[in-house]
Amino acid sequence: MKDRTSLSSLLAKCQEDLPPRRMKDSYIEIHLPLGSQHGLREKYLNVHNSVRFGRILEDLDSLGVLICYSHTKDPSLQRSPLSIVTALVDKIDMRKNIIYPDCDIKFTGHVSWVGKTSMEAKMHMLQYHDGAYSPVLDATFVMVARDPENKRTVSFRSRVLPPNSVWMEDAKLKGLEICHPQERNIFNRIFGGFLMRKAYELGWANACTYGGSRPHLVAVDDIMFQKPVEIGSLLFLSSQVILQEAAASFSSCIYSILVRQVCYTKTNHIQVRVHTEVFDSQSGKHNTTNIFHFTFCSEKEVPQIVPKSYGESMLYLDGKRHFDITFNGTPAV
Repeated sequence: MKDRTSLSSLLAKCQEDLPPRRMKDSYIEIHLPLGSQHGLREKYLNVHNSVRFGRILEDLDSLGVLICYSHTKDPSLQRSPLSIVTALVDKIDMRKNIIYPDCDIKFTGHVSWVGKTSMEAKMHMLQYHDGAYSPVLDATFVMVARDPENKRTVSFRSRVLPPNSVWMEDAKLKGLEICHPQERNIFNRIFGGFLMRKAYELGWANACTYGGSRPHLVAVDDIMFQKPVEIGSLLFLSSQVILQEAAASFSSCIYSILVRQVCYTKTNHIQVRVHTEVFDSQSGKHNTTNIFHFTFCSEKEVPQIVPKSYGESMLYLDGKRHFDITFNGTPAV
């Protein structure tokens, strides 16, 4: 493998140095001729004579990377100074339950959203059957651009806090609850309503302290109960504001030592993600029990939240998706 260290000098100094791009500039269409190439078909067959979905996932990942390289391509350079890798698979919606092993497949996709170092790639898979192509699945991948040696995220090396902004790491609140018997349900576990109340109160406190005024609840989204909470458990809660645009503020609450951290904000709206954990004294491990998402509205505009690390940027993107779902019914593209 050739040394890529020298490519660092080719990186743009700031995002303003990069040319604007349209969605169609990164559009790619790939054909998979399973119908005509028997040798290729063998690579996609499983023992049940159907398509190996793992191969499809692999193709989607490769296509997502290729799409993002197309978006960032500089015709004047022979090699890209960026290393683009998959950050997360946001969603895959199956439009059809059957994938035929002997019919051609077509993949299409393009970049649908970009941040400073991250990109969202929308992809579609169609299959030719009965004389026409019909949708099989829709996928959304989030990719991230790292430095030439794939060691760190490019724009986080020397970030400067803009005016009227707060670093995400400085918008946190933590707390702890001891789960007493009085909060038990008929199954001798901690009542789910108690967990929701504590998560909401933490989220409200997070939004209040970050926004500087009394917040009002706008929406509750995606409450996941992953594990029951036993009596006597130490329940840790943490909250974090993740992201801010022009009208809202996301506050993420992680249920594990009442931590407060704003994740996403937009003018006077605050998105809060609450993640809860219990501590197992015998194993010494923390186990996630619940995740909550709350959207609050503050009485006045709130500061913009700015992520500093790669992990915080992923929280920022997650917060924006929940905010978009709340107000638009679907994530913005």
